[in-house]
Amino acid sequence: MTELPWLYAALSAYALATIASLVGVGRLGTPATSPADFAVSEDQRNNERLVLALMTASVILLVVTLTDRWLRIGHGPFVNLFELLISQLFSLGLVYAVAYWRIPVLRPTSVVVLPLMGVLAVWVLVLEPSDSVFPPTYHNPWLWAHVGFGKFFLAFSLIGTGLAGVILLRSRAYFKNLFRHLPDNVILDKLAWRFMLLALVFDSLMLIAGGVWAQDAWGRYWAWDALETSSFLNWLLLGASIHARTTYNVPIRVGALLIIGIFVFAFVTYFGTPFYSEAAHKGVI
Repeated sequence: MTELPWLYAALSAYALATIASLVGVGRLGTPATSPADFAVSEDQRNNERLVLALMTASVILLVVTLTDRWLRIGHGPFVNLFELLISQLFSLGLVYAVAYWRIPVLRPTSVVVLPLMGVLAVWVLVLEPSDSVFPPTYHNPWLWAHVGFGKFFLAFSLIGTGLAGVILLRSRAYFKNLFRHLPDNVILDKLAWRFMLLALVFDSLMLIAGGVWAQDAWGRYWAWDALETSSFLNWLLLGASIHARTTYNVPIRVGALLIIGIFVFAFVTYFGTPFYSEAAHKGVI
């Protein structure tokens, strides 16, 4: 399979980015009181440039991987878990790399985000890189919209989870010192929930596009199969958590746990449910 060398190169770049982020996070500069005051040393700036360069290289290599596979088997990465995980590593890496580049205060979250992406990378390595058959019901433009919105939903949830992870890690003395340069938890909490609001927008769009696709493909908008039900519960959990955060005085650490719980639920929903359920999403119908 000609795409495998490109895949291994991409995963190696992700691994190097993870190592660089872990090494560099302890070199950060003086404490900051707001994102505008975020200041780092020149050594750390160089380290951040290295992490960004490695993430960018990995994203580019994943584009080559997906393109090579697409040309070889004749369809996009929509069917089996092997190609879906590669596609997800690409989209998560792309969105996070852009956020890492444009929002400096997010950069230390790489010590949480990149190891989480490493779970997907290891998972890809243990899967059989088998070819897949594109089912007739997948020849639909709404599939692209459904999948695209879902990728942004998961990416924004991952960024929120990175911020939530930093908030929780700071409760430990060692990590409190490690993240001493970052703004107060109140600021990180507000930023994390802004990303979760974006996640809710794209989660809603994903469900709507999925319903339109289902109507075109199977003649019904909703069937309450395992994946649809789990996706709807995920949307309810995300909406209820945002409502609780904006309406009640939810403690910051409790809010951080809610964000992580939402991401874990989404992870299980989109990387687990379709592959044990006999629903149409498996491509068997």
